[in-house]
Amino acid sequence: MQKISSLVSQPLYSVAAIRQIEQQAAAALPAHTLMQRAGLLVARLALALAPHAELIWIACGPGNNGGDGFEAAWHLHQWGKNVVVTWTGLPCGKSELPPDAQASRQRALAAGVVMASEPPLGFDVCIDALLGIGATLDPDRPGSALMQNWLDRMHASPAMRLSVDIPTGLQADTGAIPFKNATKSIAFSAYPACARGLFTLSLLRLKPGLFTASGRDSAGEVWLDDLGVSEADITPTVQPCAWLLGTDRTHPPLRTQSAQASHKGSFGDVAVVGGESTAASHMSGAALLAASAALHAGAGRVFVALLGDAPGLSVDPEQPELMFRAPDALDMAHQVIVCGCGGGEAVKSVLGNVLSTARQAVLDADALNAIAMNPRLQAQLKARKSLGYSTVLTPHPLEAARLTGMTAAAIQADRLGAARQLAERFQCVVVLKGSGTVIACPDQLPMVNSSGNALLATAGTGDVLAGMVGAFLASGMDDFQAACSAVFVHGHRADSWACNMPHQALTASALAKWQSL
Repeated sequence: MQKISSLVSQPLYSVAAIRQIEQQAAAALPAHTLMQRAGLLVARLALALAPHAELIWIACGPGNNGGDGFEAAWHLHQWGKNVVVTWTGLPCGKSELPPDAQASRQRALAAGVVMASEPPLGFDVCIDALLGIGATLDPDRPGSALMQNWLDRMHASPAMRLSVDIPTGLQADTGAIPFKNATKSIAFSAYPACARGLFTLSLLRLKPGLFTASGRDSAGEVWLDDLGVSEADITPTVQPCAWLLGTDRTHPPLRTQSAQASHKGSFGDVAVVGGESTAASHMSGAALLAASAALHAGAGRVFVALLGDAPGLSVDPEQPELMFRAPDALDMAHQVIVCGCGGGEAVKSVLGNVLSTARQAVLDADALNAIAMNPRLQAQLKARKSLGYSTVLTPHPLEAARLTGMTAAAIQADRLGAARQLAERFQCVVVLKGSGTVIACPDQLPMVNSSGNALLATAGTGDVLAGMVGAFLASGMDDFQAACSAVFVHGHRADSWACNMPHQALTASALAKWQSL
């Protein structure tokens, strides 16, 4: 059993792949073996996390997830713990539980485990064994109201919660919560996982939904056990659908490891095009944030080309290292162009030239909105790969929705699928920002970022990320590696800030300069 952290990247498997692994393993083992292993592990983890718990409530559902709960109850009871099990009963049309779940329930009953119709009062630990990866909490289905009531009680309680395989109500493939009362589900939490004691034990393999969309808030601290089923036990055709991105797959530029005979040109040029200023509005701050981030992420030289009619800056007194140029004075063919941060309407006047000239480009914010509205720009964007150019798009869900013609809710309902769709459509790397940022490109498995926290939910942090991607591209990384590394480091800076500067807000300007400790 291992605790999942951001140190090591991990493969993520779809529900369909998990089913294949489960079937292949079960066929090679005596009946009931996998459930017995799962129940024992759930019981062990519950005791390890709450060794002094006096009353443990286990909510069991009508399938094999409930069977895991019955099996865990048997072990905890045998170890002298005060355990109370509530069971939903069988759904309409079913006369009995699946065979393994039925065997575990009978074993718990025979051992004298307390079965109750209502959750006990004053429980110290609750174990969510209601629905697993193959079921959805449908409010119109018989029995769902009872499960929802129990979930509400778990949510309202300060007790530690351990979910078996996946939190009830969360889709394993997407991290979405696809039912009406989402805000009341245990799969929805407005509080930090560390404060509420939320844990999930993922069985056999990790699921992508645990790490993106609502997954990270729902699952809390994730643990994994493969139930003794190694890669050698399954056919090679069963492959992951994505990877959880960890430190081991990121490579931030390190100046200290570069040759002594280096100069500023050795580390690449980044030019930020954006920051529209007009008589009515000034958005130069977004461009300056991106430029600052590129500077502090290791770019050798950083240029800023501000857009608009109003007089722009000629120097930033806070960062005199930044060099200001007119857009038409940039050498776009030999610079990494970060375009769109605060670009407003003016970005449309330069975007065509950026797409046709810049060999390496990061497109963000208003550049993405302009592309979404212009088929000609879309065609230019797609053609860049055939020219051997590198492109990274960094949309948030609403910008991704505009690019695909979907709604932001639809994007969030399947973040992995949406990122892959965008990457295929425009033949480039896509960074779909949000909780569990997804990095996708046409010829590789997507990555789901494991770093970051809610401190990033503030204005300007997206501009900082765009600048960092630009700097990593300038260092010589390919587009996918640069995007993965920048996304992870961006999130890791927020994690480091939370540890080292507790209770202090993280601004985008501080994020651009913060060096993770």
